[in-house]
Amino acid sequence: MRIRKKKWAEPELSVCDFYIKNPEDYAGRWQTAFQKEQPLYLEIGCGKGGFAGQFALKFPERNIIALDIKVDMLGVGRRTIVKLFEESGKTAEEISNLVLVKYNVEQLDAIIKPEDKIEGLFINFCNPWPRPKHNKRRLTYYKKLEMYKSFLQPDAEIRFKTDDDGLFEESLEYFAQTGYEITYLTRDLHASGFSENIVTEHERMFTEEGKKIKFLIAKQRAF
Repeated sequence: MRIRKKKWAEPELSVCDFYIKNPEDYAGRWQTAFQKEQPLYLEIGCGKGGFAGQFALKFPERNIIALDIKVDMLGVGRRTIVKLFEESGKTAEEISNLVLVKYNVEQLDAIIKPEDKIEGLFINFCNPWPRPKHNKRRLTYYKKLEMYKSFLQPDAEIRFKTDDDGLFEESLEYFAQTGYEITYLTRDLHASGFSENIVTEHERMFTEEGKKIKFLIAKQRAF
């Protein structure tokens, strides 16, 4: 998703207590970035922060890393998360189970290590990169799915949502190709009765446009 330059983003993030300025320093020890050690989750391509903020509020007994490559997006995310906490009666100082990270997912395994024991991975409405020559940039591309295995716990879930039919169908092939088992699948999430859904900004927008949301849960196969 494109976003206009936010001149205020970097200054605000520089004084944000839950923004990690040096993610390389936490490789293999991400639990130290949080107030206390708890099951650790990761969202890649966190966008405007709505999902991560809701997740942190809903599951205070879990920690979540919200990662994006764009500092301007993370600046918006910081504001979104603070607003969500304030609307729930909490202060920004109480955001203790969520961190924002700027990093390129192509090198994700340089900062997330097996020792970090990621319990779950969220991919919400990533860029579909529809042109074949750009498919390798997809967050569900088979090479990335293989990379995620390096730090996901054996029973960890990948939860993937998109409005894009082509991306979803081809992602099913990527998951099969890399030995993941699809444990839940729907091509119309909001009509599926799935009760654990956290609605994102994009999800709300696409639903209002009449688009059906595709969703799956995948796990590594036990051999």
